[in-house]
Amino acid sequence: MINVLFVSFESLPFVKTGGLADVVYALPKALDKTKYDVKVVLPLLKTIKDKYMDKLEYVDHIYINSGVIHEEANIYHYYFNDLEYIFIENDTYFYRDGVYGYSDDVIRFAVFNSAVLEMMIKCDYYPDICHEHDYHTAILPALCKVRYNAIESIRRIKHILTIHNLAFQGVYNKNVLFDFFGFEYRYFEDGSLRFNDDANLMKAGIVYADFVTTVSKTYAYEIQTPQFGEHLETILQYRSGDLYGIVNGIDTDSFDPSKDPDIKANFSIKNYKTGKRTNKAALQEMLGLQVRPNAFLVGMISRLTSQKGIDLLVSSIDHWMQRDVEIAILGTGESKYEYQLKMMEERYKTRCVYYCGYNEALAHQMYAGLDMLLMPSVFEPCGISQLIAMHYGTVPLVRETGGLRDTVEPYNEYTKEGRGFSFGPYDLFAMQHVFDYAYDTYYERPQDWSMLIKNGMRYDVSFAKSAREYEELYERVLNK
Repeated sequence: MINVLFVSFESLPFVKTGGLADVVYALPKALDKTKYDVKVVLPLLKTIKDKYMDKLEYVDHIYINSGVIHEEANIYHYYFNDLEYIFIENDTYFYRDGVYGYSDDVIRFAVFNSAVLEMMIKCDYYPDICHEHDYHTAILPALCKVRYNAIESIRRIKHILTIHNLAFQGVYNKNVLFDFFGFEYRYFEDGSLRFNDDANLMKAGIVYADFVTTVSKTYAYEIQTPQFGEHLETILQYRSGDLYGIVNGIDTDSFDPSKDPDIKANFSIKNYKTGKRTNKAALQEMLGLQVRPNAFLVGMISRLTSQKGIDLLVSSIDHWMQRDVEIAILGTGESKYEYQLKMMEERYKTRCVYYCGYNEALAHQMYAGLDMLLMPSVFEPCGISQLIAMHYGTVPLVRETGGLRDTVEPYNEYTKEGRGFSFGPYDLFAMQHVFDYAYDTYYERPQDWSMLIKNGMRYDVSFAKSAREYEELYERVLNK
């Protein structure tokens, strides 16, 4: 049995700020339980403690000494869906209303990563593989190989770092390496822990991990270029032989249109026409749109940031409103985008609606009721929304980048293939052109539209295929 420890700052069902939590929840579930004994370790954040504390079982107490940090912590564990979750309790740094965004975040990360190693020692638990996720835990391979390398059981651990979004790297003043992580200055001086004249937690992980993965094959290529490399393209090129792109899946237990309790009518590929029609009418009524079954209902479920292509969206709405189109947008983010979308809603009442905030149940109803989902992202490491949309019979329109390119096969009206629509350049006219093409297909070639729906619903969006690829990688890293 191969022991694998997932190390992350968030995971469903406990806490989520983005797609990272979905992956850390779904991937361990999909791994072969006859070969892999998987555990997940998380900080005991406030949102978790307030809801689950009475269900957690106390394990032990540890001391954390890392640079100038001298803290204590408690270890708890909890079984959920046949997986063991380990929680590190330190109220000074983890009992906060939010997950990230604090001035002392780097200290919080230092406490957590050091606590994971002290937990291993205290519990005499040394995994064969540590699978770290994003910059919050990317320093762990360096800690194992530099600070804790005198302990053979820790030194032999293999490390796989998964980059979920390279835009977030954890760049801090170089002194954090010495003050909070306890590294000697020579590891900064030789360049392994240096990023310009700063510390960069993600860079440290890329250097010290045995393998580096990211969440789609196209994104693995993109991040080795200056356009998408976020100033780390050179080091990623250097590690290219150990860099792998494995596309994400979704948890098909949580997202299943045949069983989803949050949608008006459950359906499968066998009765999708009736199901989609009922859910579309329910969504239109729920949002105050005109309840018209033939209107082309398009939508977006997203954080409102420039990365998500919101500039193209707001620049296109006036053009789309000249056609028989209804628009529904769910999300929150930059205030300028929220204001622009509220003005659009005011201008096109009953045809354009903006729900400011996030509502999980409404998101599910939108996946089930929309005709088309928009994802015109500037970059998208993988993307989950397009996978959910296809699973729910909603046709995606995406920009050809990252995981969007890897998962959405574009419609070909001549070969009758495809699962959606896509455009290449990040350009307003390119997006409008492909939108018009999708609009014409919806109204003039309804049989082809049905074909796109069925192709999308048949496409395997589960983590099963991805899990097999990770298992191959686990076998490979153990033999490295």
